[in-house]
Amino acid sequence: MSTKAQDAKQLAEEAVGNKKNLANLISTLSSGSRRERQQAASAIALVAKSAPAEMAPHIGDLVDALNRPEAQTRWEALETLALMVPQDARACEKAIEGAETALFDEDSGPVRLAAMRFLCAYGATTENRSEKIWPLIDEGIQCYHGDLEFQDMLLAVTDFSCGKLSPEVKAKLAERMRFDAENGKGALQKRAAQIVENIK
Repeated sequence: MSTKAQDAKQLAEEAVGNKKNLANLISTLSSGSRRERQQAASAIALVAKSAPAEMAPHIGDLVDALNRPEAQTRWEALETLALMVPQDARACEKAIEGAETALFDEDSGPVRLAAMRFLCAYGATTENRSEKIWPLIDEGIQCYHGDLEFQDMLLAVTDFSCGKLSPEVKAKLAERMRFDAENGKGALQKRAAQIVENIK
């Protein structure tokens, strides 16, 4: 484990169950130092994995962190927001605009992937949300088909396909994935077929 990862892990461990330490991490997200923001964002993502309820009051700060210039802070914030959806999907709605911008970030694959994960998690919560989010997911599938992070994006879409989707979104998703399910090869074909199967 790199020193950076160890530092983030230690910061996360010190923040779980300690409101003051967690508040310090959150405030660091808007500090003037790029390195400190990245480290804080990394630690916050770890806190969200082990103690998601403790992060729920800070969703607004995570949404704000989507405006930072560096890719890592944005992708860590998006990964954390995806974990926050089950805690408070309504509060996470404010992240949609930042996630849309991130989904079409030309410079960072991890940012695009994190955006897709967030959008899929949010869109899977209700039929109305699935309809609101579907055009972005659909465009993401078309834009990044064959890209390095596409296989991981498909895992997020697979989770989305198991959610509370409207009949219209189910039909459109099945139509979008049918070609790969019938003509793809390897992992791509398997995942596409799984998605089609999930929405039958």
